[in-house]
Amino acid sequence: MVYSSENVTRSASDDSLHSSGVKIDGEKLSSKSGILEPVIRFLKKEPELSLLCGGIAGALSRTSVSPIERVKVLYQIQGSTKSYTRGTLSTVFQIWKEEGYKGLFRGNGINCIRIFPYSAIQYSVYMQLKDWIGRKNGGQFGDSSISVADKLFAGSIAGLVSVLVTYPMDLVKTRLSIQTAKSLKNLNEDLLPSKPILGMWGSLKDIYKNEGRFRALYRGIIPTSLGVAPYVALNFTIYESMKDAVGIDYRDNPVLILTFGALSGGIAQTIVYPFDILRRRFQVATLQGGKMGFQYTSIWHAITSIVAKEGYLGLYKGWQANLWKIMPSMAVQWASYDLIKKFIVGM
Repeated sequence: MVYSSENVTRSASDDSLHSSGVKIDGEKLSSKSGILEPVIRFLKKEPELSLLCGGIAGALSRTSVSPIERVKVLYQIQGSTKSYTRGTLSTVFQIWKEEGYKGLFRGNGINCIRIFPYSAIQYSVYMQLKDWIGRKNGGQFGDSSISVADKLFAGSIAGLVSVLVTYPMDLVKTRLSIQTAKSLKNLNEDLLPSKPILGMWGSLKDIYKNEGRFRALYRGIIPTSLGVAPYVALNFTIYESMKDAVGIDYRDNPVLILTFGALSGGIAQTIVYPFDILRRRFQVATLQGGKMGFQYTSIWHAITSIVAKEGYLGLYKGWQANLWKIMPSMAVQWASYDLIKKFIVGM
């Protein structure tokens, strides 16, 4: 067969177009698509899809409210002192003045490392349990028409699993958030560390070695679980119930998604907030040799001690700052989760 110069040129041109991803006769030809296609197919499956979307959404949401998170933690562990009492925004500026802008994001790095698997596990376990319950009740895979009680159960288990996996990092994040707080009167010069403040891995090793090994890494796990399990259950259930209530035509409305996310997070956290106080107090109980002043022998002892020394409102110390954090955080998280999931599914 004889090839003309025109045919040779066309063949070479087509080869070039194939390699560059240009469409020929309506078909997109790209060497890159062949590489990414198995990855995309993998990510579109469950539980991989919920793991990825949940992890990214969690990291985005926590970073967006990191300064408020630090203010909340400082309120929670300052006891009966008056170091930070001028309101959430005033405290943000106080931290900025004393520690610089980096102080506003102190502990956020480890928080993102923690929150990615924490949030990923929550979404993935919840979705898998919900689908399992739906199929067990005779529904199809992906059927969300299960009872409120079933959703609460799935959310509780998702919360417990996520806490068990990531709790040591939450412990370290709390420690890092307060060790540089210059205005905490509890942490006066006698109590400040004699050695440089350790980073994430250094803190984990130090706690493990000097404070009681694995038991120390999970100090406060019980009050944390008692708070997180109902919080996640309520958060997921309230959000999905509100979406179901508006009808299918409005479920993808971004304004409603943001609103529902903010409301579900705010309501759920308000209900379980005293357990968050207990969680933080137990996490810092042994910091600086136990000189923070939080020496509790049990959850009930902690509750009665806080009420006796700080009043009933002591159980809600930092609640306002927490609402400033949790409502925009959950709005961003739910909106991000839905948008990222749609993007990946549509690829």
